Amino acid sequence: MTEKLELLEEHRVFDGTQRKYRHHSETLHCAMTFSLFLPNVEKFPNPSLIWWLSGLTCTDDNFTHKAGAQKKAAELGLALIMPDTSPRGEMVADDADWDLGQGAGFYVNATQQPWDANYQMYDYIVTELTTIVRETLGLTGSESIMGHSMGGHGALVIGLRNPDRFHAISAFSPIVNPSDVPWGMKAFDAYLGADKQAWASWDASKLLASHDGKPVPILLDQGTADNFLHVQLQPENLIEPEGYPLKIRMQDGYDHSYYFIASFIDEHLEFHKTYL
Repeated sequence: MTEKLELLEEHRVFDGTQRKYRHHSETLHCAMTFSLFLPNVEKFPNPSLIWWLSGLTCTDDNFTHKAGAQKKAAELGLALIMPDTSPRGEMVADDADWDLGQGAGFYVNATQQPWDANYQMYDYIVTELTTIVRETLGLTGSESIMGHSMGGHGALVIGLRNPDRFHAISAFSPIVNPSDVPWGMKAFDAYLGADKQAWASWDASKLLASHDGKPVPILLDQGTADNFLHVQLQPENLIEPEGYPLKIRMQDGYDHSYYFIASFIDEHLEFHKTYL
């Protein structure tokens, strides 16, 4: 697998290294890029790994360039991996709308044509990219997961569906109940079909409400000035079982942007470090 992984960029930053890779995905049937931050490997030879999942229209570059996470990650000895948000390319199905198709994979495994040919983002992250991370890049430390907006939805779903793997989950402005908000309903109807029963296993609000296994600590930050708060995000729909370790913080005056993420990313990394 090593020969299939192409290093596109490498930058020294905060006593660590920021990299960008490209590879051909057997799961998505297209070329994919992902970014990786590694702390000083002499100080932290087998660092814990946090997965970051980005939101609609984003690539693996948005968090890398805008969140300012590398300084705190270097200090705490944390590796960060940032996958792309969807399959890409001329042969990959797309849509004219920005909230469907390329840049809007929603971290599900599509079952409907034409999306099912490429849009298997859950399997890509949980299996294929994980294998690359472990076997090719040698990162075998403990893991947690976080994300923003559509990626917050992805982090919650992947973390809740894999409680024995991910030690903690955090999210900024996540779509917590995609089955009942416009962004999610549009994507789920296209990718998963009209049967809403098939949507439940991809909906964090439903996964958490029915959760009876190992609890995964969750931190959720939501800005009160977020234009999408009341229609698309609705954090009040994330209702945990009694005693579940979930903390929702409403942050006054913050919006949906990366300025919000940059303001609290250090606290999220410290939260993850506690459980890693």
